[in-house]
Amino acid sequence: MNGLYIQRYAPMLRISIPYGELSSSQLRMLADIAESYDRGFGHITTRQNIQFNWLKLEQVPDILEKLAEVQMHAIQTSGNCIRNITCDHLAGIDLNEVEDPRPWCELVRQWATLHPEFLYLPRKFKIAFTGSSTDRAAILAHDIGLRLLRNKKGETGFEVYVGGGQGRTPIVGSLIEPFLPESDLLPYLEAILRVYNLKGRRDNKYKARIKILVKSIGIEVFKSEVDHVFKNLNTDLLGHKTADLSTIKSRFKPVLPDSIKLNGHSLESDQHENYARWLKKNTLSTKFRDYKSIYLSLKHPDRAPGDITAAEMRIVAKLADKYSEGLIRTTHTQNLLLPLVHRSNLVQVWKALSNTNMSVANINTVQDIICCPGFEYCSLASTTSIPIAHEIQSRFMDPVELQALGDIQIKISGCVNACGHHHIGHIGILGVDKKGQEWFQITLGGRADQSLKIGERLGPAVDRDSIADTVEVIIRHYLGKRLDQHEHFLTTLDRIGIDSFRQAVYG
Repeated sequence: MNGLYIQRYAPMLRISIPYGELSSSQLRMLADIAESYDRGFGHITTRQNIQFNWLKLEQVPDILEKLAEVQMHAIQTSGNCIRNITCDHLAGIDLNEVEDPRPWCELVRQWATLHPEFLYLPRKFKIAFTGSSTDRAAILAHDIGLRLLRNKKGETGFEVYVGGGQGRTPIVGSLIEPFLPESDLLPYLEAILRVYNLKGRRDNKYKARIKILVKSIGIEVFKSEVDHVFKNLNTDLLGHKTADLSTIKSRFKPVLPDSIKLNGHSLESDQHENYARWLKKNTLSTKFRDYKSIYLSLKHPDRAPGDITAAEMRIVAKLADKYSEGLIRTTHTQNLLLPLVHRSNLVQVWKALSNTNMSVANINTVQDIICCPGFEYCSLASTTSIPIAHEIQSRFMDPVELQALGDIQIKISGCVNACGHHHIGHIGILGVDKKGQEWFQITLGGRADQSLKIGERLGPAVDRDSIADTVEVIIRHYLGKRLDQHEHFLTTLDRIGIDSFRQAVYG
């Protein structure tokens, strides 16, 4: 439960980044660890953590000591316990947000860390938050998903979902409580976890997740069990491990970075087009006038999706110090984010990133592929993943075409554990082993937003040599069938049906 796994070639250490928040000093320490103990890079995961894949077991205590110097650790990033609390990576800055969910994430993090009753659950347990009407945290694919909302009286509370998950048995979470008052959050979570801890199966790890329990007894029965425990809890005992919420909230008040003079930062004529593409794809407006969020792409075709080198970590830390109050965020899409940058500083940030491959304008495109480590690292994997991502990316290198294709989310998993979230990709790819040969199943129509949906299987698996060609056929078919350049991939799929894509692929 200190985040250590013995992987295919070396131990892997997963380091906790609660709700994706990183300081520049923490990122510099991660860079030092990458250089001193790994092979000079780390890997950003879909749960906002970072992993090092080439460690020596006897060095792990030294690494943990280094992490502690910057208030980081690897506690509960693995094992059958409450894992890292995740959150919308645009929390606190999203234009459509009801309330910043990060203080609530921190409250739950304090409650869940080393909770004596829930350190040995039937199986791992994942909690995700969002405060927005647009769900970027995939809360319906979690053991517990929480969305902040306001009722008709203007009171703020939580919409609570339970029993979501992917893996071998993908299930969309069920609504268990349409409006939970804020004050009831910890006791209600305690009740859910207690019911699961007592009722969840421990005889079969493949049927031990809470989603299997909820599905087997039904959401109504499960809710009645939770309500019974909830009503009989001694709530006075729940707050002793946590700071006062008002104190926590005070630590999340934004400090807006200043603008700087623009002297000497004009663009050359041949840079304007690239800069315009970057502005369109890699920056977002925020709730704060004149401030933008900047995505730093970790999906250049020359890198494994989600990987970042020690040198790049230091570049990002320097940019964060200069332009974003020393703050960086990890995202569910395996990229990084500078949360608040004054618009007058965008050119400077872009110019600094242009000397790296983190400025590629491919956020939310077919190049922005989510991908697990696969056979390259993971001892559980059935097939490769990273080379498949590279082969697909290489088919769509033209920046004009890349933008014209729009938002197509491709997600790749090298085994049924679904660390690449293939079930909820617009195009999902699952690697399977058939008598020592790599084959790939394809699903279409999955989505990870507030209308979360499990993709539908396209047809028979395709072999290793055909998978990139097949994905290109699917995308080219979409281009030929969409009504205009504004029709989204999912809209076209819904309109013409999956059989049309099956015919294009299998004939």
